[in-house]
Amino acid sequence: MSESVQEVLAPNLYYDKYFGAEAVKILPGEYYVTPREMLLVTVLGSCVAACIRDRKKGIGGMNHFMLPECFQDAESINGLPTRYGTYAMEMLINHLMKLGASRQNLEAKIFGGGRVLRGFTVSDIGGKNVEFVRHFLDTEKIPVVAEDLLDVYPRKVYFFVPTGRVLVKKLKSVNNNTIVEREKNYSDKLRYMQPGGDAELF
Repeated sequence: MSESVQEVLAPNLYYDKYFGAEAVKILPGEYYVTPREMLLVTVLGSCVAACIRDRKKGIGGMNHFMLPECFQDAESINGLPTRYGTYAMEMLINHLMKLGASRQNLEAKIFGGGRVLRGFTVSDIGGKNVEFVRHFLDTEKIPVVAEDLLDVYPRKVYFFVPTGRVLVKKLKSVNNNTIVEREKNYSDKLRYMQPGGDAELF
């Protein structure tokens, strides 16, 4: 398998000295899939990350996404806003399959959806992200074997591929301005996208 096949929409590769592992930092709108022994890392506020792996073959990946905040609350979970989340989830799952994962062996661990974005408290975008990812995985019959969702704190997630181990650290005492600003910029990008046609985030 070509190395370049794995490096998909998450170019921030580095060596994590603490865990002694090759690692990838995943930012909003990115994902990464690999069959190798790697560490996938992301920091979440209102966004959600799904860590999905083939529990038998050890092929795994992570995404990091948010639904657009700009749509009316009356939109159903199956409505227009969810196509962005659907795109993020399908890209991850499809790439897992390309690397040899079997759909019947997939399992998920899901994280994020915190209420950390100032000015987003009315629409509760974090709650909508959580509702979406649970609904999507239930529809696709991919079991959720672990989760850490909602709350008011950002969280840092470490996903160890191929073992499936996940470490979550709640960021209760750090300066969250960088996280909030990053997600606000990502939300603004989604806000000004054309609502018609295929979803293309990148």
